[in-house]
Amino acid sequence: RTRQQEMIRTAILALLVGSASAFQAGVVPTTSGMRLRAATASSAPRTARRSLAISPRMAFDMEAMIQKSKDERLEHLEKQAMDSIKVAAENHDFAVFPNAMIAGDCVITDLCARLGYLKDGKVKIMVVDTFHLFPETMEFLKELEEHYGFKAEVFQAEGCADKAEYDSKYGADLWKEDVEQYDKVCKVEPFQRGLKTLKTDIMLNGRRRDHGDERAYIDLYENAPIGGGMAKVNPLAYWTFEDCFDYIAKYKIPIHPLHAKGYPSIGDAKDTIPIPEDGSVRFVDYKFEGKKSEWLDYNSERKGRFVGLANKDGSTKTECGIHVAGAEQTFDRDLWVEGSAVAELSKAEAEKLPKGKEDAVVVVYAPWCQFCQALEPAYEELAKELDVKVYKYRGDEDREFVKASYNTNSFPTINVVKGGKVTKYESEDRDVKSMKAFVEKSLKVAA
Repeated sequence: RTRQQEMIRTAILALLVGSASAFQAGVVPTTSGMRLRAATASSAPRTARRSLAISPRMAFDMEAMIQKSKDERLEHLEKQAMDSIKVAAENHDFAVFPNAMIAGDCVITDLCARLGYLKDGKVKIMVVDTFHLFPETMEFLKELEEHYGFKAEVFQAEGCADKAEYDSKYGADLWKEDVEQYDKVCKVEPFQRGLKTLKTDIMLNGRRRDHGDERAYIDLYENAPIGGGMAKVNPLAYWTFEDCFDYIAKYKIPIHPLHAKGYPSIGDAKDTIPIPEDGSVRFVDYKFEGKKSEWLDYNSERKGRFVGLANKDGSTKTECGIHVAGAEQTFDRDLWVEGSAVAELSKAEAEKLPKGKEDAVVVVYAPWCQFCQALEPAYEELAKELDVKVYKYRGDEDREFVKASYNTNSFPTINVVKGGKVTKYESEDRDVKSMKAFVEKSLKVAA
């Protein structure tokens, strides 16, 4: 055998004998063979040899290893998020980021800035001002604009320059009277108008899997749905809320001032509260104060949002309407278009219809309304099954008229017109069978 083979054989035999025996024997395997320790165990007394054999290992720093693993995780998440933003910005002409200035959105803003996309305009920042935000929110937007060197595109309720005009047009208590209509007017419509105005062909947003059941399976990328909508990129899809704050602390980036006052998430002032309500958990000077698990547990970030609000079916409200299916569809896609069995009414025709002798069914709608979009196939089928004319009239551009003439306070509103009488369909059951039964009953009663 060669000397090298003999050395390998000797080393393996030493390992098989056991580390304790090898240690007690004073034999240490090396790359150049076997050698005795400088102070051999065999030359020491028995008690000394025993103490050498059981000497403790060096202390293991568990906390340091935890931090190291968190640092490595965040490094990976950062790269993944930045790569996804690059995909959006470099492969599309009009990438838009609707920014609510919550913690995750501040992370995405910073990532976009690090890539240079805010200053060169490859990613546009869009903000929806609901006229019900905390005063600090729009002030914080100015801080972000100055810090990163961009100008956000701000959209508000249609036809309203400020809160006073909004109150005059829609009423200060719209959110109490009809929260779904409030969402449409103050959030969904400005959101969709903004996407159209900016010619958006891909949207960045801050949704994450740990937000809760509605978002538990979102991916980094979402293809544009068939029949309308657009592609989305969710750079933080696989992040946790804790990851967001780790990033914020690592880079000392600007964050909303209300995090320091106990708010884990920030929405409308009217329905957003601190968590816990006593404000004992805060994020101050890039560190947590209080029991941070109150914020960081799964599905806890938005516990203080939509407080006291419920959907029409009585379920607890968890979404504002912007992130529901179809909400990203823009005005470029109208409903019941060419080839449809549903006919369109002009303003003049809509004014004459209730005064004439024609029997008809009319839906007052808004193309951006997700409930109108959901109604589209059933109402189309209804038009094919009925013997009377079935119409559509776009009401979001003529609110005062449809409110006065077609019983419309929200979209969609379906009416049966017969003999000068306009009868509203009050049910939320919008299947063909239910709507058809109402139409036939209304026409029979009116006759």
